[in-house]
Amino acid sequence: MAFFHRLLGQDTLDDHQHKSLGAFGTVALWLGANVVVTTILTGMLLVPDLPFATAMGSVLIGSLIGAIPLLLVGLMGQRTGLPSMALTRRAYGPLGSRLISLVNMGVLIAWSWIQALLAGMSLDYAIQATTGYSNLPLMTILCETVVVLIVLRGHLGIERVERWAAMAMVALAAVVLYQLNLHYDVSTLLDMPVEARNGITLGIAFDIVIATAFSWISSSADYNRNCKSGAIAVWGTYLGYVMAAMIAMGLGAAVSGLSVMNGMEQTYDPTRLLSGFGFGLPAALVIFFSVMTTNVMAVYSATLSCMNVSPGMAFWKPALIIGIVTVFGALIPGILDQFQNFLLLIGALFIPAFSVIIVDYYLVGREGYSPELLKARHQLGRPTAPVAIGAYVIGAGLAAYWSLVAPLAFGASLPVFVITGGLYWLGAMLLTKSRANASKTAGE
Repeated sequence: MAFFHRLLGQDTLDDHQHKSLGAFGTVALWLGANVVVTTILTGMLLVPDLPFATAMGSVLIGSLIGAIPLLLVGLMGQRTGLPSMALTRRAYGPLGSRLISLVNMGVLIAWSWIQALLAGMSLDYAIQATTGYSNLPLMTILCETVVVLIVLRGHLGIERVERWAAMAMVALAAVVLYQLNLHYDVSTLLDMPVEARNGITLGIAFDIVIATAFSWISSSADYNRNCKSGAIAVWGTYLGYVMAAMIAMGLGAAVSGLSVMNGMEQTYDPTRLLSGFGFGLPAALVIFFSVMTTNVMAVYSATLSCMNVSPGMAFWKPALIIGIVTVFGALIPGILDQFQNFLLLIGALFIPAFSVIIVDYYLVGREGYSPELLKARHQLGRPTAPVAIGAYVIGAGLAAYWSLVAPLAFGASLPVFVITGGLYWLGAMLLTKSRANASKTAGE
């Protein structure tokens, strides 16, 4: 029993964590997190609706901008030692924090469903190619079982896996691009004619790229709280994330463009798409490992969100339960077809949520952002908690309206981020000033 206990991660919400992430480990973590099939799929969405050069320009600029809030939240985690959802207690109060944690947990579980299915598809393809046996539900279950076993080891196990995965993903991307260039003239992508297929405009492309970066905001402090310094947390995250976005989305855009120009079916199953270029089996294996690493991070962060809803829960219990839930969700028919809508949903839910957190910490005040935040006597949050919740609701409503009902030509992500943060800052300043005046009057 003691041996089994030592195998399990003892991760908690407080700051008693190992500062185990150096510069290389941080870069590798975010490379391994984002050089993954879902990011490749994002790149596939952009071409041929946009010229290849325009698509890659939107990826670069969108990633450079979208990663800024990501690293700001990660820096908060490094400074305080607290995970993302615990940080929400200060601005939103206990009730608001629990509600956001429940939303975060639900989104991460849905994200894990997509990841588990993609891993199962890739493993099933590899097994079928070598043995002739095919059983997608079984392969999906096997993949998620491995994910749960890794998560049960805690953040130290995840960091070790991500380092090897990052090196493998970069090497594979280089091999794939080299092979593509051997069989096809990759330079023709620059002259590829534009063709409307996915309804992607430049504004929507920019929005999707930013939403991809924002999809990690709710988890960044979960991992960066283990960074050895603030500089490592900032620059390691920035370098790793932007490099990963360019590699993965660039690969997706290239494969998608070449498949269209050569009369192949444009599919959201990259394994079958790449098999048309003659290396489906190795691609299937690499896609399998890349999806697994991202899925591990999703399940781990969902576990911490559950622990924030119910403090005192042992780490392994929600990890195991969430793992089981993701297995059954991954078997929902047609879930992969909702990938693009899911990216927009992430933006609607988390851009306003963490806009408030960033403004609260960096502009309103850092007092109270400490391990004491987890203790019962400090559970009241700021007096401005109702303002934070109100700003979030308005921001989420605007994000949904501008994404689904009346899409903006330049996307909703940045306007929602700025408006939500501005509303909270203004409300917090007015409320603070009003309370100060009331106290001064009472004192007189």
